[in-house]
Amino acid sequence: MQIDQFKLKHSNVIADKAHIDMPLLSAFLVIFLISGIAIYSASNGSINFLIDHATKILISIFAMIIAAQLSPIDYKRIAPWLYFFCVLLLALVLVMGETRNNATRWLDLGITFQPSELMKIAMPLMIARYISNGTLPVQNLSIVISLFIVLFPTIMILLQPDLGTSVLIAFSGLVIVFLSGIKKRYLLSGLLIFIASLPLIWRYIHPFQQKRVLTFLDPEKDPLGAGYHIIQSKIAIGSGGLFGKGWMNGTQGQLDFLPETTTDFIFSILAEEFGLIGISIVIAIYLFIVARGLLIAINSQDLFSRLLASSISLTFFIYVFVNMGMTTGILPVVGVPLPLISKGGTSSVTLMIGLGILMSIRTHKRLVPK
Repeated sequence: MQIDQFKLKHSNVIADKAHIDMPLLSAFLVIFLISGIAIYSASNGSINFLIDHATKILISIFAMIIAAQLSPIDYKRIAPWLYFFCVLLLALVLVMGETRNNATRWLDLGITFQPSELMKIAMPLMIARYISNGTLPVQNLSIVISLFIVLFPTIMILLQPDLGTSVLIAFSGLVIVFLSGIKKRYLLSGLLIFIASLPLIWRYIHPFQQKRVLTFLDPEKDPLGAGYHIIQSKIAIGSGGLFGKGWMNGTQGQLDFLPETTTDFIFSILAEEFGLIGISIVIAIYLFIVARGLLIAINSQDLFSRLLASSISLTFFIYVFVNMGMTTGILPVVGVPLPLISKGGTSSVTLMIGLGILMSIRTHKRLVPK
């Protein structure tokens, strides 16, 4: 018993020196294993597809390890530089971006990437730095400046257009403003302004985005057109039952009734093949990651780290909730992948960088001034 306790304590010391949080790493490895199983099935048994996905997973883990080595002090210093660099890249996208499927979201600078993905890291860093440098509760002028910091890049991403990413980035910043102790009357005023502006927002969003909202409200109105995706997704999820149909035995996925099986609707594949029990395990792992992140936030020694860890954890939860919500029909389809399971190199890397920052906050606690 004493030998086992010594080994466990020794391994924890090594992990801390490497700035790795073992509970989080263990959860990531399980999620990536589930991802490989789901991707192989969703790609109809393509080995090449699986190898490509596994390569991106390894790159994501490497990015997480690198991110964990920097201290919260380092992140606080680089926050404004990274934020303004991302704003510059977003401006370049609007001027000379690459267009795919009627959306201009990519920038080719030797390598093709989405600058909006980098903003997912820059936004919480910038807002956490700005709020933590002021006084709490946050003052009126600070609220206005914080909203400008959040809304300026959000609007730029909306113009690409990319509604899903813009909502997630806005949330990652606004949640910090909320956690900083904003007065309730300001929250109520903001909610009323948002509700009042919905007709104006509806007027200026793109027709295909309007169609997504209308389809969400009544998918059966166009079952072979706009409503096809969500109808097939709900059929797949419902047909999985309690135990599922078995790995690679799902009809909706294997017979190509379900679109975007490796990205937006991979949760439907999991539900069809592994049933309620299978997706309950996935949800439990996600909740563990979020809870671990919030625990790290609670135990943080300074305001910047506390706000940053809270934003990363809650934004990760929103990623999961939005994807599962849109595949089950309780939210409009906005093109948000299932975190760490769906195919997508850039999104996985940025998510793992964010989670690497969580590890940094926990393992660098002694280096952070109070």
